[in-house]
Amino acid sequence: MVADEGDADRIFHALADPTRRDILARAIRAEQSVSALARHYPISLAAVQKHVVVLERAALVVKQRRGREQVVHVDMAVLRRATRLLDAFEQLWRHRAHGIAQILAEDREGK
Repeated sequence: MVADEGDADRIFHALADPTRRDILARAIRAEQSVSALARHYPISLAAVQKHVVVLERAALVVKQRRGREQVVHVDMAVLRRATRLLDAFEQLWRHRAHGIAQILAEDREGK
């Protein structure tokens, strides 16, 4: 699981934006420089850099300087922890939905 609630908040805040999710998806397929990523969006290089910083703060990506470029790659361990957290929430919701279904079934039988 994610280490603490602050980590989870940062991760899900980062994933809440469609541009950041797309940056993450592109970086999963292949590490890319920030400038190469910026070519895919109708926003400035500075705006893409800000999106990458949010992903970095969430520890979803790591930037590494290679010459004049900053290359972005994904930290798959953090992404897996976020997936496990979502799976835990899904199990909780399924359990609650099952409980509600049982209550409704009992209510119908009692009528």
